[in-house]
Amino acid sequence: MSTNVFTTISRLATCLALLLFVAFLFAAALPAQQPPQKAATAAIPVEAAKQPNPVKSSPESLTRAKKWWTIDCAMCHGTNGNGKTDMATDMKFKLADFTDPASLKDRTDGELFYIIKNGYQNMPAEGPRIKPEENWDLVNYVRSLAKPKSEPEQKP
Repeated sequence: MSTNVFTTISRLATCLALLLFVAFLFAAALPAQQPPQKAATAAIPVEAAKQPNPVKSSPESLTRAKKWWTIDCAMCHGTNGNGKTDMATDMKFKLADFTDPASLKDRTDGELFYIIKNGYQNMPAEGPRIKPEENWDLVNYVRSLAKPKSEPEQKP
């Protein structure tokens, strides 16, 4: 065989080895690119779930919370809390309808506080961005979004 054939084969082998090496690096880096998993509801510590809300629901509390809701929450959960927004639809999020009293009936204020603070599924955590009192205000606000079910009309 001529040296040209050996040179060509050598170059092909080098290119193939380099390609495999790059593919290996890419495959190894892929898991690092995955978003971190949020705490599941089952992972809410019992102590956190039992924590009572120290902030009484009041017009002042709801006004403070509405500021945060408008900035951080309404884009996904909706201005009225029904979870039917373009962003939620586009991202294929299935969000609770907070206007339905049944959606939060099994949740304690402590659980809601924990979820707002630490995030849940695709929802980012508020964490240290807001003060604990503001987080409790948001719990009050979310609760205030529930509309009482109307009584069925009675026929005379």
